Amino acid sequence: MARPTPERLRAALDAQLAALGEEPYAGPVARLADALVDAVLTAYAAGDDPERTAVRLAAKVLLQRLADEAPGRSVEVRVPPYAAVQCVEGPRHTRGTPPNVIETDPKTWILLATGRLAWADAADRIAASGARADLSPYLPVKPYESR
Repeated sequence: MARPTPERLRAALDAQLAALGEEPYAGPVARLADALVDAVLTAYAAGDDPERTAVRLAAKVLLQRLADEAPGRSVEVRVPPYAAVQCVEGPRHTRGTPPNVIETDPKTWILLATGRLAWADAADRIAASGARADLSPYLPVKPYESR
């Protein structure tokens, strides 16, 4: 999965901030991804639907952080229609559907990945199969910090 460019993150962030009635982002480039996730969370907290591009990029950023923190190929995490990653050390699959699959919607993934929703509390919002299909030891992902 290709990492979003700073330009794409900035455009999605500024669009989300505009939808929230806020000024464009003026912070450091290094914090663009965190600011985007924060803006999406703010929209969810307000009961709004975030901008589609902002949700897509936030989901991708958080999936990539999971893959970076828990490298491996024994579990596939899917957030349709936006992205999927393989992660967690262990037996790796080479063909067909992997034995350990986790699938959830973008909102649930963003809430899980940021610690706003506990794995145990999301059981009815997650489709998980396989002996390793439990991400609770890896959530929330780092270095995300709500600031």
